[in-house]
Amino acid sequence: MADSNSIQLTSVNIEENGSKNGEANVNQGKEQNRKTDITYGIDDVPPWYLCLFMALQHYLTMIGAIVSIPFILTPALCMAEDDPVRSHIISTMIFVTGIVTFLQTTIGCRLPLVQGGTISFLVPTLAILNLPQWKCPEASILEAKSADERTELWQVRMRELSGAIAVSALFQVIVGYGGIIGYLLKYITPLTIVPTVSLVGLSLFENASEVASKHWGIAAGTIIMLTLCSQVLVNINVPIPVYKKGQGLRISWFALFKLFPVLLTIVVMWIICAILTITDALPPGHSGRADTKLNIINQSPWFRIPYPGQWGTPTVTLPGVLGMLAGVLACTVESISYYPTTSRMCGAPPPPVHAINRGIGMEGLGTILAGLWGSGNGTNTFGENVGTIGVTKVGSRRVIQWASVLMILQGVISKFGAVFIIIPEPIVGGIFCIMFGMIAAFGFSALQYINLNSARNLYILGFSVFFPLVLSKWMIKNPTAINTGNEVVDSVLTVLLSTTILVGGFLGCFLDNIIPGTDEERGLDAWAKEMELNFEVAEDEVGGLKTEYAYNTFDLPFGMSVLRRWKWTSYLPFSPTYRPRPCCWGLRAKNN
Repeated sequence: MADSNSIQLTSVNIEENGSKNGEANVNQGKEQNRKTDITYGIDDVPPWYLCLFMALQHYLTMIGAIVSIPFILTPALCMAEDDPVRSHIISTMIFVTGIVTFLQTTIGCRLPLVQGGTISFLVPTLAILNLPQWKCPEASILEAKSADERTELWQVRMRELSGAIAVSALFQVIVGYGGIIGYLLKYITPLTIVPTVSLVGLSLFENASEVASKHWGIAAGTIIMLTLCSQVLVNINVPIPVYKKGQGLRISWFALFKLFPVLLTIVVMWIICAILTITDALPPGHSGRADTKLNIINQSPWFRIPYPGQWGTPTVTLPGVLGMLAGVLACTVESISYYPTTSRMCGAPPPPVHAINRGIGMEGLGTILAGLWGSGNGTNTFGENVGTIGVTKVGSRRVIQWASVLMILQGVISKFGAVFIIIPEPIVGGIFCIMFGMIAAFGFSALQYINLNSARNLYILGFSVFFPLVLSKWMIKNPTAINTGNEVVDSVLTVLLSTTILVGGFLGCFLDNIIPGTDEERGLDAWAKEMELNFEVAEDEVGGLKTEYAYNTFDLPFGMSVLRRWKWTSYLPFSPTYRPRPCCWGLRAKNN
């Protein structure tokens, strides 16, 4: 809940509508309750100047989440630490994030969600790049290579990742636009979600340790600072001078720590690193110095428009595609869990089936674009921005659309991306320690739905989380252990068994669906209520079939009159006129 002393951007008066008979009155009352505690609802359009300010908050939140990815990706690609192209990769990620976010909020699920680069794709990426043919050469060999050879060294790896990401994302497109999500949800239980999502964070602990250990003092300071800003000082507001016409200059109270904890932490710790640099407390060339990578900014152009195939034509191999499929599955599961949460935050009705289908399908298209553009990553719903909606009480999709425009503009300003690349590595390491832990915690939060006193559940949970870590650790140390005589089969099995989120998700799903257990014990009853995509239903005039009531909130912004005129559109799983049969939906449909 936002603090009462926080800046109030505006207020919304909710008009009380006249009472109606029967069910309509109940449904209307529910929607009124959903909207009473928010400043702007999902369909509201704030003034442009407020949109700009609130969009900036979402933009800065997104930057805090996305900037960490290249710090793990680029070393695995064998890219030099001072290579200015690192900033181009960040700019590409921001650019694609803007495009996909605009499409998602406009013609996708139409919830105010930010879609961008995700840590989930790093786990299979590292598994792929750990294959013998993609491992980086020794440091002495790298130093002996020319600039052109060094460039080709990382670009050939990027092309491999780009093709794998783009092709594997076809899975999301098919299950989304094909309406298969409903069938999958019968098997995606809380005990499937826990290992799939939590292992994303747990699998990257060595990467966090490697970066943080560059200087444990700075990393520890970052952890302490971020903890203070995001947890301890979260309800303390800062006075700022505000000028209003007719009122003059006055003091207002701003929730600085609540809104920008990551950005504030980076700025403060960066200043400390600059002081340590000026006083020569850190030796020249130390990764904790603020001047180690300044040449990246000088070598980066002011403007550069990312384009598809900028690193060469993507290549496609079976091991890469199947490995990246693990990231796609993890993102699908995570995004599905965000949809009803976001909808409630925005005061919107529960998302209907067609909106869920379009959302997953659009996320798949976004990941294809990210692969073709060469971002080295896919797209997923940013949980950080979902949290921003809960803090600011602003759930307008128009604000997110403005934020997407800012992302597109900043994506072409190459020097802006270069600024984030030169952040001292120990600072990033400290942020990793908290960020990866939060991702793991988000996965474990699904345990609230199951019975933790059940020996059955504890067995599945423990084995599906622990064993993938053991197996992947052994596979990384023994990348040539599998030898079937077929190089392609060896590579496929090595990548699949090295990808913890795939192994853990499969074990959790398989064991939970074959080991006997009651619905209450497995958490299916509580999970169905949480994920209640309870589309309101009414009797169809022909055949007595149950049909979905189409909420205006999730209608497309154009062409609705045509869709309603064409009866055949009711068979399209992604159309707002879609009429699903409750028997074909994995979760319980609420028949009123």
